[in-house]
Amino acid sequence: MHPAQRFKAPSTILTGTPLKSMFDRAFLGLLAESFAAVHRSFNTRRFLKAAHTGLEDLELSPRAAHIAKALVAELPDDPVEVVVASFGPELAKTNGNGLAPFFYLPHSHVIATAGLKHFESGMRANYELTKRFSAEFSIRPFVVEYQSPALRLLKKWTKDPSPHVRRLVSEGTRPRLPWAMRLKAIQADPSLTLPLLEALKDDPEPYVQRSVANHLGDILKDHPQAAYETCERWIKEAQRRSTPAKQAKARLWIIRHAVRLPAKKGEKRAGAIRLLAKVR
Repeated sequence: MHPAQRFKAPSTILTGTPLKSMFDRAFLGLLAESFAAVHRSFNTRRFLKAAHTGLEDLELSPRAAHIAKALVAELPDDPVEVVVASFGPELAKTNGNGLAPFFYLPHSHVIATAGLKHFESGMRANYELTKRFSAEFSIRPFVVEYQSPALRLLKKWTKDPSPHVRRLVSEGTRPRLPWAMRLKAIQADPSLTLPLLEALKDDPEPYVQRSVANHLGDILKDHPQAAYETCERWIKEAQRRSTPAKQAKARLWIIRHAVRLPAKKGEKRAGAIRLLAKVR
């Protein structure tokens, strides 16, 4: 059994137990085991010493970044190939996975920092990571550094068989993703990602649909005219007789969810859109 599968993590956040406590000595041992198995020169003793030194004083994200730094010291100049090789099995479902996927939080930091030097291998690492944890944070530096090629690749990923990958296309490019760096170019120009949302607007997975709705909601905050026009056009398309009922229902849910906050605040156009998007 892969070390990631032996990582003991609660099914949900526990009151009084900080998430950072998951990254303890036992976790470091499992992490070292996973890398030593695929990288012959990985020095487990040196890694464990470096990773544990000063760990107790750090919160969750700084703790993961500290562990990632200790990992990079034991890896090649382009570390992401080894990172990918160290991965365990993909997630079999999109929900109910608990906190076990946090095993890969240090990997995310490695990809976002040391992996940024190499576009192709770095993006492949994000592609593999999102099927096991979340790459919506680690992919954002790539979208900033390599905007055009990254968006072209993400357009291809909208047709990927994995719902985790398709969700990453939308979630990883959200201009206002909470707790993440802002994507200022996309925030300034929604035409950069609207084609991605167009390709995902009828995705069959609720996991992806919610991300599309939240992304559209992000656009609405900076470019309400573009967002409202998109919603109104999607409604007209969904209400055509030729549109399958299940597809139309999902599309209309996306629209209602996207405009829910301005509608609650009394924004008339948002309220009208929610009414139009009711399933009949």
